[in-house]
Amino acid sequence: MAAAARPVDVVRHFPCSSSVAASSSLLLSRSKSRLASPAAAAASSMRRRLVLGVGAAAAPAVAALAASATPAALRDCAATLLITAGAYSLVRAFDGLTARRLIEQNLSRKIVHVLSGVLFMSSWPLFSNSTEARFFAAIVPLLNCIRLLTYGLRLSTDEALVKSVTREGKPEELLRGPLYYVIVLLVSVLVFWRQSPIGIVSLSMMSGGDGFADIVGRRYGSAKLPFNENKSWIGSISMFISGFLLSALMLFYFSCLGYFTVCWDLALGKLALVALAATVVECIPVNDVVDDNISVPLATMLAAYLLFGYSSCC
Repeated sequence: MAAAARPVDVVRHFPCSSSVAASSSLLLSRSKSRLASPAAAAASSMRRRLVLGVGAAAAPAVAALAASATPAALRDCAATLLITAGAYSLVRAFDGLTARRLIEQNLSRKIVHVLSGVLFMSSWPLFSNSTEARFFAAIVPLLNCIRLLTYGLRLSTDEALVKSVTREGKPEELLRGPLYYVIVLLVSVLVFWRQSPIGIVSLSMMSGGDGFADIVGRRYGSAKLPFNENKSWIGSISMFISGFLLSALMLFYFSCLGYFTVCWDLALGKLALVALAATVVECIPVNDVVDDNISVPLATMLAAYLLFGYSSCC
């Protein structure tokens, strides 16, 4: 007979006693530490219950607020957030270009001057037709006013912003031209809005006309005006042409959307007179007394009101 098979020994490896002792002591020390600080454990548990409770209590309130908001209010909120982010991004983009010396400081300042007004006006149709829409739109220049006051009064610092929108890189300059600019934006929204060509034409002359006058005049303005050595013939001509063209373009844009009616056979002649009035005011050597960002839009508003009226271009 074959020899009986020998049983195979199964060898099992167990952790050594020292490892077991170390693990046991570690668990024991953790347990003791937890038991030693019951107040801390209770406080942590209370904080968790408080956070969960607040979140649970706030969630229905937020949901109720969102449910009660009208579609117009939601649309206006979304438009306000979008335009605010766009305005901030525009300034930051030219901050970066100026910091990298890809564009001159004065040119950057004037490009921001032109684009801010034009893009802000172009965004007005994003808002609803409710009576509160203009107040949502006014939040954008209002936030910019607060921002300029904060940095202009040196309550905080933003060197990139100062360099991109000021002439000499001084924070105090934010309280003059840039602040006047956003105040005019704010007034145009609250007083005129989309239903009146007055605000649209005044912003077009301030942003496009005055902006291009400075850009062209600085580069090619060797021939100065006889009554104002700080202004040039080519700069004033550029203001008239660019302000007139931009105003006509914006009037066409808003009239196509149905906000007001334009009688083009009469409107173009009147618009030329408005552009001429704004150009003459911009040429007058009163910059030390009145900033262009105040004199140009005020003169434009007055001329546009006398020639067009409040709500039509006929």
